[in-house]
Amino acid sequence: MLIAHLPRHLFVAGEMDVMEVLNDLPWIGPLIAALVGLQIGSFLNVLVWRLPQMMQREWDAQCAEARGEDITPLPVFNLATPGSSCPHCHTRLRVRDLVPVLSFVLLKGRCAHCHAPVSWRYPLVETLVMGGWAFCVWHWGWGAQAIAWSLFATVLLALALIDADTMLLPDGLTLPLMWAGMLLSSWHLIDLTLMDSVWGAAAGYGVLWAVQTVFALITGKQGMGEGDFKLLAALGAWLGWVALPVLVLLASVGGVCVALAWRGMGRLQPGQPMPFGPYLAAAGALLAVIPASRWYEWTLFI
Repeated sequence: MLIAHLPRHLFVAGEMDVMEVLNDLPWIGPLIAALVGLQIGSFLNVLVWRLPQMMQREWDAQCAEARGEDITPLPVFNLATPGSSCPHCHTRLRVRDLVPVLSFVLLKGRCAHCHAPVSWRYPLVETLVMGGWAFCVWHWGWGAQAIAWSLFATVLLALALIDADTMLLPDGLTLPLMWAGMLLSSWHLIDLTLMDSVWGAAAGYGVLWAVQTVFALITGKQGMGEGDFKLLAALGAWLGWVALPVLVLLASVGGVCVALAWRGMGRLQPGQPMPFGPYLAAAGALLAVIPASRWYEWTLFI
């Protein structure tokens, strides 16, 4: 058993000092974080699938009310209800069918009832979140700062997936992410002053708003949505205004490279819109680990 291999000095009067265990056995922290991340990754799959549908239901109800139409009550649909079911045969899934990653492997990527194939994205998302949480604890150490950055990365992944699927960046995720960055900076849980966080949020929103406004005046077209403005504002609140030029550059280069690759494969037609949120999210996650100051230093040697 694991406990039997722990150093004896970690036990005092029959009780174990958790922090001493984490200090003496540094692999325990990332392991615990990985297990937590695995469960959060499973919930993230539910969030990414259901939140856009919840938003659409709300918009449909508001439109019907504005037109004076009778609103037909719909079955309850939220992040908890109804329970998970197979999208093909609609059979309610059992608990043993919902174990992150393991159920997918044991069932060989198929529904336990109708044997229809299950998307590889489910275990991939769970694995990414698991690895992200383990990395954050390894990189920042066990504590509130690691948890904060783990949640930051988790929300970014959710936003990237939702935007890729629906071209939407929900206010229910972008705005809390922005306010969380400001609050954490005021509590000194991220390496950023409150003033830098506030200016980062303001500049993040303002820069993309200005770019979109100029683009619309010149072309008469909508270049990007307000969700992108709010996402960059949230990233500015976490990373500071200094990081914004590097962030926008990395996201733009990444977006252009993917767009060219998709054009070459025939997956993107001329004039077809593509989401910008995934590239902003990826650049933000990268700058959380490799700060903007390092990128500026590297450019001096180019």
